Amino acid sequence: MLVVIGAVMALVGVVLVVAERFGLRLGRLPGDIAVERDRFKLYVPLGTSLILSVILSLVLWLVGRRG
Repeated sequence: MLVVIGAVMALVGVVLVVAERFGLRLGRLPGDIAVERDRFKLYVPLGTSLILSVILSLVLWLVGRRG
């Protein structure tokens, strides 16, 4: 089980690196809120969190369906 989890994490890392090369920057999607002031930074990744939630829910649903 740990090997499978490690392989999935490595695959996700590769996908993120490849996606960044093609211009998809996860973390700077529409819906992400970024506020910068003189001595204050606020970043709320709402769009990114929503996309990741949908993808993880789909993956877990597919894995649960197999078992």
